[in-house]
Order: sequence, then C-alpha cells, then structure tokens
Amino acid sequence: MKTSIINTIANLDQLGKKAVRFGIVVVFLWIGGLKFFAYEADGVVPFVANSPVMSFFYNHPTEYKKHVNKEGELIAANHQWHIENNTYGFSVGLGIFLVTLGVLVALYKVVPIPSMIASILVFIMTLGTLSFLITTPESWVPHLTDNQWGFPYLSGRGRLVIKDIVILGGAIITMSETAQLYLKRKTTSK
Repeated sequence: MKTSIINTIANLDQLGKKAVRFGIVVVFLWIGGLKFFAYEADGVVPFVANSPVMSFFYNHPTEYKKHVNKEGELIAANHQWHIENNTYGFSVGLGIFLVTLGVLVALYKVVPIPSMIASILVFIMTLGTLSFLITTPESWVPHLTDNQWGFPYLSGRGRLVIKDIVILGGAIITMSETAQLYLKRKTTSK
C-alpha cells in the first residue's frame, strides 16, 4: 500500500469519534422514542422482570411469561396485565431517560459537563444491559429439540444485548472526548 493511503487511514480517528458519537445519539433517540410504544415496552419485560436490580419497577415481575405479546401482536388481556404491571409506565420513564441522554451526548460542545455525565450514565447503563446476559434466561437458545442450546448460543434477545459492548466502548470515547474539550476550554479561558 502507498504511504499516502496509510496516512489517510491513520488520520481517521477524529471521523471515527464523530461516527461513534453520532451512533450513540441515533440509537438512544430512536430506541428511547420506541419505548413510548407498547410493542417495545412488552419486549423489554423479560430483561427487567429477571433483573435483581430492576424488577422492583414492575408490580408482578414473576408472572410475565403468562402475558407475553409477540412483536406485532396485541392481546387485549395481556395488554391490560401490562398496564397493571407498570410495564408501560416504566417504559415511558426509560424512554424519557434514553432520549435525554441522547440529546445531552449530542450537545457536548454546548454543555460539556452535562454531556460528559450523560456519557458516564450511558456507560453505566450499558453495563446494566450487558448484565441481562446473566439474569435473563431468554437471552439464550432454549432446550427444545435441538442439541444447540444454552451458552454460547445467543437467542435473538441475547444477540440484541451483546451488541452493547460496542456502545460501552463508545461511551468511553464520548466521555473522554467531552472531558478533553472541557479541560481545553478551561485552560484557554484563563
């Protein structure tokens, strides 16, 4: 390869940081916005219900398996149970939180300290999300008729969660970059 191509690649780190920040913002705004809809709220129930640190948000976390609505399905009796369980109330609160984090991460040049705190919260929250691999049985392929079940065979839910490792790394980048910006501005304003 020519040195000029390698030099160009070597200088892509700033573009990479922007892409990581943009990705976190899009994911948190989009997924946060979806938390206001029943199908998305229904989808997170196994994670929250099985979490030792989050299950208290639900009124009846141990009963969720009897009231599952699949994506695209709305069974009125299950929907009513989710209302009584606080499934939708929790999801709306989570949606507001996620959208707020997304906005703050985006506004790092305007409000660096709140943005840095938002990145720290994204990091912490992502650790919590990754804990679902341990606490949520639905993260793994169940033992039905196939020999390939349990660890390491991730289910659809598990594959969704494992991707948060990338967001975890991205949050470290955004918090570091924002702290650097704050410190640079602080030293130049003296």
